[in-house]
Amino acid sequence: MIAADTSTWVAFLEGRAGDDVLTLDQSLEARQVVMPPVVLTELLSDPKLPFSVAKSLLDIPLLETHAGYWQRAGGLRAKVLSRGRRARLGDALIAQSCVDGGVRLITRDRDFRRFAEAAGLDLALPV
Repeated sequence: MIAADTSTWVAFLEGRAGDDVLTLDQSLEARQVVMPPVVLTELLSDPKLPFSVAKSLLDIPLLETHAGYWQRAGGLRAKVLSRGRRARLGDALIAQSCVDGGVRLITRDRDFRRFAEAAGLDLALPV
């Protein structure tokens, strides 16, 4: 199983090119994609998102949050921040969802490298 960050989903939905988009497309074809809840929230927050796209996104299985998720996500963000690095809350939540679910993350957002270093987030492609 694999998950994609909002940056990759937006590129995919806009028809842009890239290794991340190709990997997402292939993973969708193989029915190997799961959705981090925060990514779904970010995507559904677009007021211009067509209803048909929203409906398709809702068909993708959600990564479950497990007991202690919020504490682990806070700890992960604190670990990155303590190193003097930027750690956006949404990114920390996405990273923790993937770490907890044991799934790789497809992204074009280089900020996720910080979470890979801090918590062993498995990035599917180099960013």
